[in-house]
Amino acid sequence: MDYQLIATTTFGIEAVTAKELRQLGYEDLKLENGKVHFEGDEMDIAITNTWLRTADRVLIKVAEFEATTFEDLFNQTEAIDWSQYIPVNGKMHVVGKSIKSTLHSVPDCQAIVKKAVVKSMQRAYNQDWFTEDGPVYKIEVALLKDVVTLTIDTTGPGLHKRGYREFAGEAPLKETLAASLILLSRWKPERLLVDPFCGSGTILIEAALIGNNIAPGLKRNFVCEEWPSMDKEIFEQVRDSARKAIKNNSLRMFGYDIDPQVLRTARQNAEKAGVAKSIEFHQLDFHKFSSNYKYAYMITNPPYGERIGEEDEVFKLNKKLGMMKRKLSTWDFNILTSFSKFEKAFGREADKNRKLYNGRILTRYYQYFDNNLKQKYGVVMAQTETTTEE
Repeated sequence: MDYQLIATTTFGIEAVTAKELRQLGYEDLKLENGKVHFEGDEMDIAITNTWLRTADRVLIKVAEFEATTFEDLFNQTEAIDWSQYIPVNGKMHVVGKSIKSTLHSVPDCQAIVKKAVVKSMQRAYNQDWFTEDGPVYKIEVALLKDVVTLTIDTTGPGLHKRGYREFAGEAPLKETLAASLILLSRWKPERLLVDPFCGSGTILIEAALIGNNIAPGLKRNFVCEEWPSMDKEIFEQVRDSARKAIKNNSLRMFGYDIDPQVLRTARQNAEKAGVAKSIEFHQLDFHKFSSNYKYAYMITNPPYGERIGEEDEVFKLNKKLGMMKRKLSTWDFNILTSFSKFEKAFGREADKNRKLYNGRILTRYYQYFDNNLKQKYGVVMAQTETTTEE
């Protein structure tokens, strides 16, 4: 069956996810805030869930319509043939959100959609009551400016749940965002990669997965695998193909942190992800960091200083990063932070920066390029990339 599909993303990552989809062979993409629309069948649902590194979920778009009354919402939802998607014993779970819409009560919208879906299924299956003891179908009713979008989640736990990170540091970076930082940096596997604030190792582990072409969803399951419409062989084929696509590149990656317990966690995570041989983790105070490598990439998520009284400490830390960049002028520095005075502390404007969200925290991704390459290719200074928000 052919579907309208949506890969949901963190705000600011839409173009990165779209590039991933194009590399997987998908065309005619449509980008919106937090969404990339594309088309596909059951095989495509399996491929995108298994391979997308930066998306949050893959959804089936069932319908889109305008509704300003609960009667409108019920009637248009009930008119859909939900039996195309949900079997007679399907467990229907409805979630919702409403932004700038007349129907602002999310619990009421959820209840009405559930009632309408059941009504549609009663008509299709010619029965009044359903056991709902079968596979899970999570339906979302999303209202934006009175436009209702009804979707079914194919993923289950978010795509950032790769299966390797049982434990995380105090302020963990989502795997999907870490992968986005790497892809935005344009790091190549033949180059050294360093994270001086590696924490539980997420950035380096995601880079190792990318560097060895390991599908991020290879070691996990997805809710749609239990659906009768999803042939078991489909995911078996996709996983078999993904295993054959794995490369064994010689990667050079170093992660540093001052906390030995966090480093133990990072090593465990790397081992579980199957990339331990690609990464070296070392205990080190950032202020003592130095390197003799001429060319390398630094991708890092240093402390933000969210607590009262930490601003001076974070300012000094970012000033140290700026001094380090001046010494390591042929390195690319890529730094994600919410610290509003970052460029002042660093000592100059970034060559490029973009607005990203780390969870609910608004951050910026500051990129400083290899000075030699800038001179050679004439890289434009102080470019800013942003996305519009709802």
